[in-house]
Amino acid sequence: MHLNNGQFFKTLTIGTFDGVHIGHQKILEKVVTLSKLNGFIPSVLTFFPHPRMVLHQDKTIKLLNTISERKLLLEQFGIELICVKTFTKEFSNLSAEDYVKGILIDELNAKQIVIGYDHHFGKNRSANINDLKKFAEEFDFKIEEISAEDIQNVTVSSTKIRNALFNGNVTLANTYLGYNYVLTGKVIKGHKIGRTLNFPTANIYIEEDYKLIPKDGVYVVKAIIKDFYYYGMMNIGSNPTIENKPHSIEVHFFDFNEEIYGHEIKIEMLKRLRDERKFDSIDLLRKQLNKDKKEALDYIQSI
Repeated sequence: MHLNNGQFFKTLTIGTFDGVHIGHQKILEKVVTLSKLNGFIPSVLTFFPHPRMVLHQDKTIKLLNTISERKLLLEQFGIELICVKTFTKEFSNLSAEDYVKGILIDELNAKQIVIGYDHHFGKNRSANINDLKKFAEEFDFKIEEISAEDIQNVTVSSTKIRNALFNGNVTLANTYLGYNYVLTGKVIKGHKIGRTLNFPTANIYIEEDYKLIPKDGVYVVKAIIKDFYYYGMMNIGSNPTIENKPHSIEVHFFDFNEEIYGHEIKIEMLKRLRDERKFDSIDLLRKQLNKDKKEALDYIQSI
C-alpha cells in the first residue's frame, strides 16, 4: 500500500450519498475495486448538514438516512475511510483551489478521485470537472469519471425512493435501496393504551427531525433486539380512534414482552398493510389489529 509522508493514499469519491441506494452502490463498488488494484484506501467525502439546509435554510428537506445510518451503510459496502465534512457557509465559500489542495490533497491524501461528469465545487459551485482535471495535473492525482448513465440512475433512484416512501410503498423503496428501509430510534414510554388491547407497543422516538418518515399507516417490520431478530407490526400516525393522541411511531413485536425502555433499536420496514383509520369503537379497532397481525404473520411466513 503506497505511502505519502506516512499517510496512506486514498481512492476517493465525493457526495451526499443519501440513501446509499443501488445507484450509489455501483459507484462505491468502483471505488473499492480501484482501491484494491492500486493498493489505496477506499474513501468517501460526504457532507452534513445537507447544503440546502445551510444555504437556503430549508427545513422541509427530508433525508433517507441519518448521518449515523449513512456511515454504517458506507462501511457495509466496503468504504474504509469516511470523512464527514461539516457543511457551513464558510465551507461553501472556499475557493476551488483551497478545496482541492486543502481538503482533497492535504487533508485526505487523495491519489485517485471517482467523480461524476457534472460535479461542481468551490465558491458558488463555479468549478467543474474540467477544472478538476487541471488540478489533477498540478497536484498529481488521477480522475475516474462516472458515466452520465450512472449519474442519472443515482438521481432517478433517490427521487423514486422518496416518492415511494411518501406514498407508503416501502416494497418499491426497498427495491431501489437494495436493502430494507430503516428507522432508528429510542424506545420511550407511551400511554400504554396498546396493553389494554392486548397489543403492547414500543414507542419509538427519532431525534433527527430531517429523517424521512413514511406515510401514516400500518406496516410489517423487523428489528434486532438484544442480538435477536423480532418481527412485528408498526403504526405510524395519531391513532384517531383514541382522541387527543399525538403523532407517534409504535411497534408491536410478536412473541416479545421484555421491557426495552431507553434502548436504541433499528427497525427495518418490510411491507405496508393498510392506511390508518378511525374505528367506531375500541372493540372494532381490536378486531382490526387481530386481522393485521394475521396478515403480517402470513407475509412473514412467505418470505
